Amino acid sequence: MSGAASRRAVGRRAFVLGSAAAAGTAALAGPLARSASAATFGWTDDGSNYVVDTGASLVFKVSKTNGDLTSLVYKGTEYQGYGGKNSHIESGLGTSTVTISQSGATILISVAYGTLRHYYAARSGENNVYLWTNRADTSVASTRFILRVKAGLFLNDQPDSYTYAPTTIEASDVFAKSDGQTRSKHYSKLRVIDYDYIGWSANGVGLWIVRSNHEKASGGPFYRSLLRHQSADGGGLYEILHYAQNQTEDERFGLQGPYVIALTDGGAPSSSLYPGTLTTSWADSLGISGYVAASGRGRVAGVGITGRDTAYPYTVGLANSAAQYWGSARSSDGYFSIAGVLPGTYTLTVFKGELAVYTTSVTVTAGGTTTLNTLAIPSSNDPSNSSAIWRINDWNGTPSGFKNADLMTYAHPSDVRAAAWTGNVVIGSGTETSAFPCYLWKDVNSGLLVYFKLTAAQAAAAHTLRIGVTTAYANGRPQVVVNDTWTSAIPSPPTQPSTRSLTNGSYRGNNHTFTYSVPASAWRTDTSQYNILKINVVSGSGTTAYLSAGTSIDAIDLLT
Repeated sequence: MSGAASRRAVGRRAFVLGSAAAAGTAALAGPLARSASAATFGWTDDGSNYVVDTGASLVFKVSKTNGDLTSLVYKGTEYQGYGGKNSHIESGLGTSTVTISQSGATILISVAYGTLRHYYAARSGENNVYLWTNRADTSVASTRFILRVKAGLFLNDQPDSYTYAPTTIEASDVFAKSDGQTRSKHYSKLRVIDYDYIGWSANGVGLWIVRSNHEKASGGPFYRSLLRHQSADGGGLYEILHYAQNQTEDERFGLQGPYVIALTDGGAPSSSLYPGTLTTSWADSLGISGYVAASGRGRVAGVGITGRDTAYPYTVGLANSAAQYWGSARSSDGYFSIAGVLPGTYTLTVFKGELAVYTTSVTVTAGGTTTLNTLAIPSSNDPSNSSAIWRINDWNGTPSGFKNADLMTYAHPSDVRAAAWTGNVVIGSGTETSAFPCYLWKDVNSGLLVYFKLTAAQAAAAHTLRIGVTTAYANGRPQVVVNDTWTSAIPSPPTQPSTRSLTNGSYRGNNHTFTYSVPASAWRTDTSQYNILKINVVSGSGTTAYLSAGTSIDAIDLLT
């Protein structure tokens, strides 16, 4: 199984830190998660905050001034707050209009700040806080909700924890421990498609954020962003509403949610809260700005996909300027179903791993199901189907399998655990892929050499060389030299994110294939000699070392 396939095979997973929850202590965070005490569901006003008692084991407070979450008490213990900071949208809103209402078994707190609307909801007998955020435009920077958790409750030393990493090595958010391991809140390991919830479990308590369906986020199913961090001051759990770093799409606006703060007795949150399974018909009549009930949404279903490479998982994505969705294609036949879609016309994309291999247009109507006949992926759409003299790695839209590829989703390139970024590659050695670095930089390992032999017939003909990349930093792109006699033109840079990527845990940009027509005169005619391909990284941008211009590699091949 390929690296991409093995990562996807984990299915719907969580990001769990601290002490692992024992199977016998798992508890639902849904309606059955009631305290043994006879708490009363309702709310009060303490003068500064609205105080909500869920009637279970959870009491939380929301500031009447700015809509911050100022307290989160579970079974008598305060979990909210570190460094004197509350939990809130972005870095906190200014003076806002905050109101509260109760309708039967639901309490809703509404926060209005300019054009932004933010909501907290509680349900009787549940240890959950449901949240929605509606950002209408760029007048308010609401790229995240951050749940700030007190220090000492869930201490850990996981990849994106920098409690024990005192030395800053890049910007103000990448750090090094004394043993040379690196830490950053960016190093989440997981793509959005890989997790349903994040959080911690320790001492018989689980504290989680269950993500929303991300329909108004950007970047698609394979986007990586900060999920949580831990420092000496405490911890933070994030729901990223939009994050500009290494972003491949324009920002979307509108209502995002619900996402859920869930507390348990140590176990995972109830699967009924997960994206795609959460039913909130109780919220249909609450008057939440931008809310669209299930009856106003549609579904897309495909009977199958042919032309797949069964060694890889396939994902089907829907996207337009207003919303995004995705679903997995069944491994046996490619069947897929994507529900809860807002009405509109979408670009449907089929991904092999993370490589787009098919696109079409599909229209979704409220209350309806758009059924698609079998989608046939043309053979030419998958570059792996091209006959090659040699190939390093396979085409799947990721650098998985290359040297240091897995480590780079949770570490800085300078990390002590990284293998040397230099070193040349010999075709036929059996280690071509594992010896080839996943990233190339102008100031680090530009000029990498690939040695290969050709038959007399192959050396007598021109060939096409292809280099696939998944992203680039500072317009880094490959220029090639063959046998020190033929040098390619400098290719134009494709459109890529303008922010950091290779050093903050993400190779996800815009997949692009560079092609080079190498003339027969460039090859060595002595078949006992190796031909030498030199791959340089060129750019007029970037700085030095790992922030010099660079690129992430998907696959390299020489076609017959």
